[in-house]
Amino acid sequence: MEFSWVYTGEKPIKLRSALKQQGVTSSLIKAAIFHGGQMTINHEVKWAVDLVEPGDCFAIELPPEVPNDHVPICSKPFDIVYEDRDFLVINKAAGVATVPAHNVAEQDSLVNRVKYYYQKQGYENQVTHVATRLDKDTSGLVIFPKHRFAHAVLDNQLKRHLVKKEYVALVSGQVATRHGYIDAPIQRDPESFVQRQVGSDGKAAVTEYWLKYPGLNASIVKIRLHTGRTHQIRVHFSYLGHPLLGDAMYGGPDVMARQALHCQWLSFYSPFLNRQIELKAPIPSDMTAVIEKMTQ
Repeated sequence: MEFSWVYTGEKPIKLRSALKQQGVTSSLIKAAIFHGGQMTINHEVKWAVDLVEPGDCFAIELPPEVPNDHVPICSKPFDIVYEDRDFLVINKAAGVATVPAHNVAEQDSLVNRVKYYYQKQGYENQVTHVATRLDKDTSGLVIFPKHRFAHAVLDNQLKRHLVKKEYVALVSGQVATRHGYIDAPIQRDPESFVQRQVGSDGKAAVTEYWLKYPGLNASIVKIRLHTGRTHQIRVHFSYLGHPLLGDAMYGGPDVMARQALHCQWLSFYSPFLNRQIELKAPIPSDMTAVIEKMTQ
């Protein structure tokens, strides 16, 4: 797979530097040098130290990515919200894990399903990269970069908090504050391998929310994360005294078969298309059924 650009600088620079200006990492350059790819200037194979002159076309060709034979395929379907050459965005159903779990009878996570899809489509790159994840029982938008360069791009944006995600949650009780921040560090629960809790020894975690509907027994909130800790929304609203409906792990009432949490919107930048990509996923039927009862 080849990626090319025209150098618009005013002074000559090394090919390595020109590529890094476009988001190409050192590991991608190494893949091109040592694993069957190449770098070019004006369609001629060059080394990383060769100079790119103003107006030159420079490019990197990355070798095809071979799938992991230890990850089985699964032919079960999934809901594609968006796809181009570089990114696949899925509206994950509740009850489906994002990545394979250990010691399960059938591997049917999104990774397994996407691997089957890539094979069926005959894509050059067969590695199922995952940039964002959701808990098994959380529904909504998940990004799968379709090659290692796209994955590096998303990782960089995630580190700089440039990937924006918006959730909708149904929480217990009547939330009083119209707009608020939950700034409380999150750490592992010492009595559980899976569960998290608010604690002074935890990592910084900030959740912003807007009250959309204040019911007597439950409220609807829109949420944006400013950090990405495991179970962050679930832990923070339980800490506030408003655990999510259906979230048995964190004390939520048994109103639904899973936690009432859905990633309904996300935004990220594609340097390959030179535009911002914004996507939405409708609230699933199990949550809308509860919302209808709440708002009657």
